[in-house]
Amino acid sequence: MNKNAHFYKCFYLFYLTEFLELVLLRKPKNTMSNTKYVFVTGGVTSSLGKGIIAASLAKLLQERGFSVTIQKLDPYINIDPGTLNPYEHGECYVTDDGAETDLDLGHYERFLNIPTSQANNVTTGKIYQSVINKERKGEFLGKTVQVIPHITDEIKRRVQLLGETGDYDIVITEIGGTVGDIESLPYVESVRQLLWEKGSENAIVIHLTLVPYLAAAGELKTKPTQHSVKMLMQSGVSPDILVCRTEHEISDDIKRKLALFCNVKKEDVIQSIDAETIYDVPNLMLEQGLDTVVLNKLKLSSKGEPALKVWNQFLKKHKNPKSEVEIALIGKYVELHDSYKSITEAFIHAGSSNETKVKVRWVHSEGLTPKNAAKKLEGVNGILVAPGFGDRGIEGKIRAVKYARENNIPFFGICLGMQMAVIEYSRNVLGLENASSTEMNKSTKHPVINLMESQKGITEKGGTMRLGAWDCELKKDSKIFKAYKSEFISERHRHRFEFNNDYLKQIEAAGMKATGMNPKTGLVEVVEISSHPWFVGVQYHPEYKSTVLEPHPLFVDFIKAALKQSKK
Repeated sequence: MNKNAHFYKCFYLFYLTEFLELVLLRKPKNTMSNTKYVFVTGGVTSSLGKGIIAASLAKLLQERGFSVTIQKLDPYINIDPGTLNPYEHGECYVTDDGAETDLDLGHYERFLNIPTSQANNVTTGKIYQSVINKERKGEFLGKTVQVIPHITDEIKRRVQLLGETGDYDIVITEIGGTVGDIESLPYVESVRQLLWEKGSENAIVIHLTLVPYLAAAGELKTKPTQHSVKMLMQSGVSPDILVCRTEHEISDDIKRKLALFCNVKKEDVIQSIDAETIYDVPNLMLEQGLDTVVLNKLKLSSKGEPALKVWNQFLKKHKNPKSEVEIALIGKYVELHDSYKSITEAFIHAGSSNETKVKVRWVHSEGLTPKNAAKKLEGVNGILVAPGFGDRGIEGKIRAVKYARENNIPFFGICLGMQMAVIEYSRNVLGLENASSTEMNKSTKHPVINLMESQKGITEKGGTMRLGAWDCELKKDSKIFKAYKSEFISERHRHRFEFNNDYLKQIEAAGMKATGMNPKTGLVEVVEISSHPWFVGVQYHPEYKSTVLEPHPLFVDFIKAALKQSKK
């Protein structure tokens, strides 16, 4: 074969390969080139509200016509928060595709009204697990595996996954923890590399920091912010925008001082003053011009002005309620309200929809006894028994169900709460003595709640529950159907134990009906008592899908029932 023939053969094979990849396999090329990246870091202290700032910015950019998503980088070494005690990290939020994630993803969905996924939450545990698996397979060809470049390369790969889909104009990445934390250093280094690789017009950093007010001195102090920025710059990252969390108005003089010491322009210093609700923050950031500053930095032209019309309608109803109801939330983690974050936010959404203020009475299930239940629950307009695991506080939850059932108080049971409703009904109406769940009592004579068949061979705890979105078919002559106005629904799950269908006929004959079933497995998803004003238990977690723009219909109906009860 002569040289020319060999050249043309190689030329043909190259373009044939490209054709197969691009046309037949439908793989987009260079889709990430148009995606802009915004990184949100925090300093001085935790709990400044990085997630709310990120979600608020995303909301404003979305209102301007951009396609936006948010992801969270968590520095802990757990693979995910699925095995974490809620006291440690608050609520574990579950996505449609079954990811157990940080509660900030709940804020992202509630603000943007778009679902998140596995790709929206990255932990150090996932990063190291992936790198170690590659090393075990020999993919590093015998090289020494190091934080740089191997760990940072994996972080960068994960950060860019959403951008590479071609679905988003802007990807906002929140980095958990605070600057200076040992756990966060690889993430900050990865950000430094990405800023260099992408260029200043394609990637920027927003640094959220604290400007505290010292009452003794009677003034705001900038030094904590200065030190925070200095520490960030020592890692090679210079913030493009400062968002300063404060209790008092930040003067122009203080903004100029911060700009001078932190290498930013005065207009890039954004005030984030304490707000009445988290839902006020998008409007506050709009007033401060955060979205405008971001677009200028990224060299993007606005596709429109943020109107926040529907958002502000929600806020108006929320802040100007015509009625008030009190709901007892029965749980065993009530000391930390973040353990039930999605539920309380769903109350806000449903309350606004009903033009009603929802007041939550936090009731610890361990403290509920037959003697004090009436006193602790007296005067409430509704009772919600919250999700959970384990046997602690179980009898208190069962007692709360009994009180709601016997006193015709609207009852809402979620996941474990639904299971407690079945147990209570089995014991006190059917007369099945000591009926229980095999989760709490493996030797119970009446296991009305039992371990799912698919769970019996599982030994590892992390990521092994029934997770994510599953279909459910509703019976038309039911309260649940009236709430959804649909025969078929899809809701998110997080459980190992289920309604024992061996007892289905017996329980239904006594008056508790299964009004929602998984059409493929026959799993009972919903139970209700038709003779009760409003008594519904669901195996799934409806709170995960409630948003500002689309309050969950089941919560809306529950609050409507509580409102009706309050007027008796």
